Amino acid sequence: MRAGVIVAGGRSTRFGDSDKAVADLAGTPMIRRVADRLGEAVDELVANCREDQVEAIDAALSDHALDPTFALDEDPDQGPMAGIATGLGAVESEYAAVVACDMPFVDPTFVDYLFDQAASHEAAVPRPDEWFQTTQAVYHADAMHDACRRALERGEHKVVEPLFDLDYVVVEREDVLEHTSLDTFKNLNTREEFDAAAERF
Repeated sequence: MRAGVIVAGGRSTRFGDSDKAVADLAGTPMIRRVADRLGEAVDELVANCREDQVEAIDAALSDHALDPTFALDEDPDQGPMAGIATGLGAVESEYAAVVACDMPFVDPTFVDYLFDQAASHEAAVPRPDEWFQTTQAVYHADAMHDACRRALERGEHKVVEPLFDLDYVVVEREDVLEHTSLDTFKNLNTREEFDAAAERF
């Protein structure tokens, strides 16, 4: 069993007043595009979001084959690490892929590869440039959940902090490019980025 967690609880401040997660991307809500792609690589789907987002996200994900469940942020606005912890706390599988809701080009074959890399470790995290891509990575659900909680208790908010508690594998740029293109990490933050992506769909 493999799980997918879509993290959607951010406030998307650069996007204006509407919720980026359910914004229309060439006729389909963005989170649905992520769910459809991620769904090809996993057996269960969990959406992490705020309570005020459930209705719209539920509508966007209606009739998805994996019947996604929700993991709600008890204390919203704690940042992506708290969202990852909440999402991972709700999965049934041992390992889970975590993907941000604004990565509509996520490549399911690359997610498969990350699951393979994470096996017998606690995480597989891509590093296509100097930054870790923590919101397109595979984690041992319990281990990362607990590491996130410990980091939050220490007052850490950098989403890389919990990794240092884990036995993690880094998927470097050359490995990434052997298995996918950097488009898999492309995230949409602004209306302009949305419009450019919509043309590609």
